[in-house]
Amino acid sequence: MTTTAETAAPPAGSPTAAERAAHELVARRYRLIEEADRPEVWIGLRPQRDVAEDVARALAARAAGEHLPLAGTLFAVKNNIDVAGLPTTAACPAFGYEPERDAVVVRRLKEAGAVVLGSTNLDQFATGLVGTRSPYGAVRHAEDPARISGGSSSGSGVAVALGFADFALGTDTAGSGRVPAALHGLYGVKPTKGLVPSTGVVPACRSQDVVTTMARELRLARLAADVMAGVDDGDARSRPPAAPRPSRLDRVVGRAVPEQLGELAPGWAEAYTAAVRQLEERGFRAVPVDIEPFLSAATLLYDGAFVAERWTAVGAFVDAHPQDVDPTVGRIVRAAEEIPAHRVFADQEFLDGCARLARQVFGALDALVLPTTTSHPTLAEVAADPVGANSRMGRFTNFVNLLDLSALAVPAGRVDGLPFGVQLVGDTFQDDRLVDVAREGGFDGR
Repeated sequence: MTTTAETAAPPAGSPTAAERAAHELVARRYRLIEEADRPEVWIGLRPQRDVAEDVARALAARAAGEHLPLAGTLFAVKNNIDVAGLPTTAACPAFGYEPERDAVVVRRLKEAGAVVLGSTNLDQFATGLVGTRSPYGAVRHAEDPARISGGSSSGSGVAVALGFADFALGTDTAGSGRVPAALHGLYGVKPTKGLVPSTGVVPACRSQDVVTTMARELRLARLAADVMAGVDDGDARSRPPAAPRPSRLDRVVGRAVPEQLGELAPGWAEAYTAAVRQLEERGFRAVPVDIEPFLSAATLLYDGAFVAERWTAVGAFVDAHPQDVDPTVGRIVRAAEEIPAHRVFADQEFLDGCARLARQVFGALDALVLPTTTSHPTLAEVAADPVGANSRMGRFTNFVNLLDLSALAVPAGRVDGLPFGVQLVGDTFQDDRLVDVAREGGFDGR
């Protein structure tokens, strides 16, 4: 970990109220980081004094009347997203470079008053849902260090769960922002593709990548996502929101029938049923939905031709630096090079059929409610079956970006002492609607 933490006293003289508040806030966070002793969370940690000075400036500017909705908040950034002054490695030191400027999303958050705390560990090249595929170390779960944190945005999830950061940025191609959120009882906002630009983000699958937010509060996770949103000329795939549907909810949600859930961890099926029941008790009508088309679409991300896009992103580097690449990540990326072009079009045709069915389903629903993932494996279980364990984690998440849908991971209680979460999946551009469902369904933490 590149760490430059230090003891930071307020400036000499008579510190202002903003300076005192900033130094106290930042000192508390750095004490938490030191006491937690989780070096695997970080790839780069900014100097404590610099962070405190940035917070003080933001608080003073807000006190002077500037509109800074995120002033006083600290955020962590997944290390495949550029932060000027910190190396971007995507968890591969040999790949690393020094970015000249912040990614657009980081810049926009700073302009809203938020301050970068540091950059976080991840599954290398954002390839994985487990958080163990990194030379910086496997990121252990915040509450149970024998278990995985979930990936690929592993360090970001743990940084928020342990109270280091107020919110964190991840990326989500196959579920990488939602899975660590679910495993830590956090809110994970996965916007519709293109609403948040990816300028300055190392791609995993460029056509499917989405920058996401995680926080302990729904309000903050959504506010940060809103601040980041907006078309940017550097990202040809960025797009403005479409005209929204009427704000009134239809108060209808979809649920999976039990036989299509597949194998879940003990107690998780019951927790899922309880989450659906909670929505019903709040006045929603829950209707069964055939989720087989979605599950079929999900297999295409890693088992179909779409995985070839990972080779487009980093394949040449992987081929040239095999000794510097995680073995599991290397096998996935190298195998993608051999996929024939005709398979891409066959898979796209199949996906188009799934998308047509999805449009029909979501035309009648406010949201589809699903478990976010299937289980919470131990580090040992993932080490014994790295590919199989990872594949199972993405059963309910892989299809969302492929079908151009929106999603929101929300906490839904605890099972055997650990967090359990569900995700609300919505149609394209129905991000606000999912927040309304969470709030009216009692999943907003209030």
